[in-house]
Amino acid sequence: MSGVLAIDHGERKTGVAYTDGARILTSALETIPHGGSSPELLDHVARLLEERDVGTFLVGLPIAPRANRETAPGPVDLGERARSVQRFAAALGERFPGREVCLHDEHLTTKEAESRLTDAGFRGKERKARKDSWSALVLLEDWLAAGEPAKRDES
Repeated sequence: MSGVLAIDHGERKTGVAYTDGARILTSALETIPHGGSSPELLDHVARLLEERDVGTFLVGLPIAPRANRETAPGPVDLGERARSVQRFAAALGERFPGREVCLHDEHLTTKEAESRLTDAGFRGKERKARKDSWSALVLLEDWLAAGEPAKRDES
């Protein structure tokens, strides 16, 4: 089994985390200072793939919570931010064929990452510099705990 590269895609910065094929070691990697669907971001991902065995890209999909899901059933209406992430996920699939691209709800990952960073003693600029990659780590851990749900179309 190949590893998983989790990506917390941002417009200015992108956080990255990784787990090995055995799903034993998970770690936050560096935050990539360019975001969007820039060629530089995809080039950086290519460099990460040279160093790691990756079979799956896990991309955090920002799904806004409904005020009341019980009274507003039905499909989730994705906003522009989520559509931007979907375009990035499609670009990943085109650039790196043969690897699965999974989208997974990233709701509250940043809040959890900030809490963990605070608990670990990171403050100020140190915490801010690590926040995106720790968000990717929370995303990865949530996805693993959910049983590694397969790729799905959230559109």
